[in-house]
Amino acid sequence: MTERVVLAYSGGLDTSVAIGWIAEETGAEVIAVAVDVGQGGEDLDVIRKRALACGAVEAEVADAKDEFADEYCLPAIKANALYMDRYPLVSALSRPTIVKHLVAAAQKHGATTVAHGCTGKGNDQVRFEAGIVALAPDLRCIAPVRDYAMTRDKAIAFCEAKGLPIATTKKSPYSIDQNVFGRAVETGFLEDIWNAPIEDVYEYTQNPAVAREADEVVITFKEGVPVAIDGKPVTVLQAIQQLNERAGAQGVGRIDMVEDRLVGIKSREVYEAPGAIALITAHQELENVTVERELARYKRQVEQRWGELVYDGQWFSPLKRALDGFITEANQHVNGDVRMTLHGGRAVVTGRRSESSLYDFNLATYDTGDTFDQAAAKGFIDIYSLSSKIAAKRDLA
Repeated sequence: MTERVVLAYSGGLDTSVAIGWIAEETGAEVIAVAVDVGQGGEDLDVIRKRALACGAVEAEVADAKDEFADEYCLPAIKANALYMDRYPLVSALSRPTIVKHLVAAAQKHGATTVAHGCTGKGNDQVRFEAGIVALAPDLRCIAPVRDYAMTRDKAIAFCEAKGLPIATTKKSPYSIDQNVFGRAVETGFLEDIWNAPIEDVYEYTQNPAVAREADEVVITFKEGVPVAIDGKPVTVLQAIQQLNERAGAQGVGRIDMVEDRLVGIKSREVYEAPGAIALITAHQELENVTVERELARYKRQVEQRWGELVYDGQWFSPLKRALDGFITEANQHVNGDVRMTLHGGRAVVTGRRSESSLYDFNLATYDTGDTFDQAAAKGFIDIYSLSSKIAAKRDLA
């Protein structure tokens, strides 16, 4: 029986060439799988037909936008996940979504191998392969660019020699990965970290320096889930999409950073994530109102580790699953509304209200009606500082 390989297929030059390349290198039949996580571009049916025209024996396409939003972006919002305190895991979240569809296709078609188009320098090769073996330990993984030295010039030559139905001339100066949660741009002149990004790098956001009217938005959460915008019910996908548009129009969510890649190098990345940044900012503030102090302090440690695990391709790991349970529990009282002003590249919280609020006006006020027993503070301080006082007497003797 002929071996079968499932290929993560984008419809672009590299993965289109990879179909025939893999067939020639391995003698296997190739099944192409394309997953829509909100990256835009061509119609899925066009992509499916191209895969077949390039030699795939089967081609599957999946509209996974709601799945991606509900099962991958939402946990990141609940976790306030920002890798290195800045990056909302745009690419890292989409990879396990795609992995689930690749593994399902491999099992359906009796494939022994899964292939992807990643290089040997990046994080995505790890995310794909660590995810695949976590779900199906017996599957083998290959990467033509990495494993068979399928360089771009070789890919173009292969494409032209075989007469494949894919354009080979137009090449962006950047490497771009995008989905509904955001957009990642790298390479080209951005590799010199002294060079400032220029406006044509951006697509999801408008120039924040341009004068325009501010936009005020109210986001409603229930147990950490965004359920309404300005009082109108939304799905998680709709919340991200609407805030991509509104926050993006105000230049919110531009990130230019040098980050620590899993493979050990530092890389300059430019991100756009207007909806993600707006939602995480609002969610963080609602947690400030509704989550008890010690739980909130500990959750911040969990958030950092959760983000590192996801960035490092450990979405399906036992530790990540255990932390998910903690994050879900911590969000049970994150209910209410957050009002934000979107303007000048910033999402600024201006109001918050919640039936689950731990904020007590009568305890917080300095005016008449204050119910906080200030007389109790002196004894609290005496006891709280006692161990330091005893140690100081010894150390200063």
